[in-house]
Amino acid sequence: MSVKRLEISISRQRMHLLEQGRELESWPISTALNGAGELGGSGRTPRGAHYIRACIGAGEPINAVFIGRRPTGEIYTPELGRRFPERDWILTRILWLCGREPGFNRLGDRDSQRRYIYIHGTPDSEPMGEPRSHGCIRMRNRDLVELFDLVGPGTPVDIYE
Repeated sequence: MSVKRLEISISRQRMHLLEQGRELESWPISTALNGAGELGGSGRTPRGAHYIRACIGAGEPINAVFIGRRPTGEIYTPELGRRFPERDWILTRILWLCGREPGFNRLGDRDSQRRYIYIHGTPDSEPMGEPRSHGCIRMRNRDLVELFDLVGPGTPVDIYE
C-alpha cells in the first residue's frame, strides 16, 4: 500500500498531494492573513509536521455550513453571507489537523489540534492564492471534495513557508 501525503506551501499558497514522491494533484489555497506561527490565539497558520486527525462532513452537500465541526443544516449562499457577515465560514468538509512536534505544534499553547486548525471549504467569493484565513487552510469547495476522497485520518501533512 502506498502512502499519500500533503505538502502545503505558505509562500506559494498551494497544496500538493504526493504519493511515493510523485505529485498526484495540486490546488490553490489560502492560509492565514497574519502569516505563519504556532502560538494559540495568533491567527497564524502553524508550520511543521502534522497529520489529519479527523475527516468530517462525508456526504454533506457542497456549501454545507459547519459550526463546532457539526453541520448546521444551512447551505451557504451569498445572501446568508450578507446576513451573517461576522462568521468565519467553514464549509463543505473539514480535515482537522494535529501537530506531530511536541513543543512546536503539539501540546501547550502551540497545539494545532487545540487551536482547531483545519483544511476546510470557504465561500467561492473568497480569493485563493493569497493569505486571508484566521489560521486554517482554506480551499475551494469542489477541490476539497476531491481531496477528501483521496486522503483519510493519519495522512501526513507538512506545512512550510
